[in-house]
Amino acid sequence: MMVNEDSQVPLLALPVDALKAHLRMGSGFAEDAVQDEVLASFLRAALAAVEGRTGKVLIERGFTLRLEAWRDGVAEILPLAPVQSVTSVVLLDGDGAASTVADTVYRLVPDAHQPKIAARAGRLPEPVSGGAIEVTFAAGFSTDFSGLPADLQQSVLLLAAHYYEYRDETALGDGCMPFGVTSLLARYRPMRLGLAR
Repeated sequence: MMVNEDSQVPLLALPVDALKAHLRMGSGFAEDAVQDEVLASFLRAALAAVEGRTGKVLIERGFTLRLEAWRDGVAEILPLAPVQSVTSVVLLDGDGAASTVADTVYRLVPDAHQPKIAARAGRLPEPVSGGAIEVTFAAGFSTDFSGLPADLQQSVLLLAAHYYEYRDETALGDGCMPFGVTSLLARYRPMRLGLAR
């Protein structure tokens, strides 16, 4: 299984002004925008870290999942959440020739932690031997930062500010993410259950 991000978070979706306010940076000067590129890079890093920690996509964008075969022919759990829509399902043969699966064959089963693509009836179509499956989908809480839940907004700003303030720090401390951020993200982390022996 391999997941590719088809597009980056647009620059306009990054809350550069909100981070400036959070950092209490001065305003009204001729050089107001001199730090914008640096702040945007820290915001991208914070978004990536939060998404990696939670398995949730914050700002909506497109992804492609590539599989050699379905794990379960009836439904396949998608690796990211929340999924807004499945754009296409394509079966590839061993030579790379593509065959698009009609959207009447499958449906999206929304879920906060484990969204699925499921067969409407019977089983999902299988690729030929040596082939693959490509599922393109859109995932994310919102198309812009202001549409995110307040705790996710705060966690991104806190983490970006942490990266900015400690940008010269090269040694790792006891943890890589500040406690305030991890506590804000706790409810979004996937729960892993196992059976005790």
